[in-house]
Amino acid sequence: MISCKAPCKVNVSLRVLGKRADGFHEVDTVMVPLELCDVLEFFPADGLEMSCDAPGVPLDESNLVMKAGRLMERELGRPMPWHVRLVKNVPHGAGLGGGSSDAACVLSALNELEHGGLSRRRLAELAGEIGSDVGFFIYGMACRCTGRGEKVEPLPEWREWRPWIVLLKPSFGVSTPDAYRRWAGSRELPGIPYGEQRVDGHVLVNDLERPVFEKHLFLAEMKRWLLERPGVRGAMMSGSGSTMFAVAEDEEAACKLMEDAARELDPTLWMWSGLVMREGAR
Repeated sequence: MISCKAPCKVNVSLRVLGKRADGFHEVDTVMVPLELCDVLEFFPADGLEMSCDAPGVPLDESNLVMKAGRLMERELGRPMPWHVRLVKNVPHGAGLGGGSSDAACVLSALNELEHGGLSRRRLAELAGEIGSDVGFFIYGMACRCTGRGEKVEPLPEWREWRPWIVLLKPSFGVSTPDAYRRWAGSRELPGIPYGEQRVDGHVLVNDLERPVFEKHLFLAEMKRWLLERPGVRGAMMSGSGSTMFAVAEDEEAACKLMEDAARELDPTLWMWSGLVMREGAR
């Protein structure tokens, strides 16, 4: 048995540049991996199969874990005789890329287990067939992603940026296709800050806040609340939501922020605090 970590991500910046002829949207985004990870364990089996400790997770061919395994079968031209056990720590529908990261982990692990010899570049190309942000997770470091998100450029100059991050997710999720569908006609809500924020020379901004905040007013109020907290250096939505994240001054500020959020916003919030993942830690 071997295991690997599948880190989640936050979009430090996300610009939507317009709709493409293929129906996707052109984006320009910078993403960083966090220390919060799913764990995937690989056991020898008669054929490709999976299980999961979280109830409600589909175990059929619709799961990105299975799609990644089938893609490796096609690429290497032989069956993948492995049982993949998925331990879920990253919430679903959160804008944190949990499913995409799981898929990338499967590609990398099966390449190693089956002695596939595929380069990181080729794995990233395969990842792009599964989903727009799967390729990012092949690299395990800060990256700029363009196109529909599948064109990945590592950003080694970001490797020293490891602030404390606080994640706050309400009980509901957000549909990514719906957020993009309503992006063009969306408007800013009065009194909600949408502009660029600068933290350690990096720009924080998310163009999907407009359509998502219009539909989910609680997220807009969360952002405003976060930016008013002491010890918060920047805050916004990750991806298409529903997770909001804050860059905290230090661990103490991060813990205090979570305590205040549970008391003042919603005691049922899912919360996590930790660091941006160190390059190579996966």
